[in-house]
Amino acid sequence: MKLWSMKLRPMKIVVLILAVMALWLNEAYAKPNVSVIRIGEHPDKTRLVLELSEAPNYRVFLLPNPYRVVIDLPELDWTVPENRIPDGRGVIEALRFGLFAAGTSRVVLDLKQPALVKSVFVLPPKDGRPHRLVVDVEPVSVAAFNAAPQDRLAVSSKQPLRVAQPAIPADVAPKAAGDARPTIVIDPGHGGVDPGSTSVTGLVEKKLALDYAKELKRQLEASGRFRVVLTRDRDVFLALRDRIEIAHQAKGNLFVSLHANNHKSRKIKGFSVYTLSEKSSDAEARNLATKENKADIIAGFDLSEQTEVVRDILIDLAQRESKNQGNQFATTVIDEVGQVAGLLGNPHRYAGFAVLKSPTIPSVLIEIGYLSNKTEEKRLRDPGYRKKLMSALARSIGSYFEENQTFNRY
Repeated sequence: MKLWSMKLRPMKIVVLILAVMALWLNEAYAKPNVSVIRIGEHPDKTRLVLELSEAPNYRVFLLPNPYRVVIDLPELDWTVPENRIPDGRGVIEALRFGLFAAGTSRVVLDLKQPALVKSVFVLPPKDGRPHRLVVDVEPVSVAAFNAAPQDRLAVSSKQPLRVAQPAIPADVAPKAAGDARPTIVIDPGHGGVDPGSTSVTGLVEKKLALDYAKELKRQLEASGRFRVVLTRDRDVFLALRDRIEIAHQAKGNLFVSLHANNHKSRKIKGFSVYTLSEKSSDAEARNLATKENKADIIAGFDLSEQTEVVRDILIDLAQRESKNQGNQFATTVIDEVGQVAGLLGNPHRYAGFAVLKSPTIPSVLIEIGYLSNKTEEKRLRDPGYRKKLMSALARSIGSYFEENQTFNRY
């Protein structure tokens, strides 16, 4: 017994050392967290308070058209329950937050009118409360906003925050020599600071879209027939132009963007497919495209002036063939999915979605269902339904490429 104990002692020491190292590493690299968000309305200002596990460096700035307050912080864990996120008050109409880029979390406040920064400060822990970042903004006129000095439009902590710029992932691995498989680019809609639609029970579109995208990727790769690239594989913001750039970088042969819709009528439900059109097929499609194309503005910066990208995506002659092939694929999807899921009336629709404007890659945007419909939301949460629906979509992709053998466009 004594010898046995002596043999174990060195092992115990190693285990203890490893345990201590693990604890140290966890503390050294653990991200700070936000546990509470509050909005308070005062006679002269509207106050936002974030309760954090440690004092943060920060950058706060305002943007016009539409008016927003943007708060950049180090990458954080958001532990605020969905049902404890406050509604807008005072000059703040709505609030959204999430990962903006690796190393940077972002809070965006949508404003009801122009406002200026009144004060920004951090309160130390007191009376059982942790560190608190306080941001006060005051409503002003358009003229006052336009004439404001820089220190009323932007404020930073004494220690500068290194703000990571949103960027596309590292170069997509090139296709292996001799690999004749078509490349499918799957784009989970929204992400990070852009949550997309939210159901009445708190299910957010960005998470649902990623879950469905991963399932579709798994099934396509299991067939061995396709090379598959995801535009994002975690909860991170991607600009619309970057989603297209990733597809081009991957030399994609088909681009599939996955989303889930909301509707003011909770009776509306069903699967639908959108392809590009300069003139939308109906008012709803037009409104939906307008909402989706605002993703970059929602995240706190406006990329509408990227003239080089605009020139690239509006090359009509190059785009015409891709649009036709996208329409062909949409018809195949409707035929296949219609056998396993309910379809929206007139399920193939046309809209001016920014992510469909690649001049060289056939592209579709799929609304897998409506989060605003209680029955459909419950179905969309079901892993069995997810597997069945993505199986039908995978079959439609297979059928499309069987009918189009000239998929090697690069």
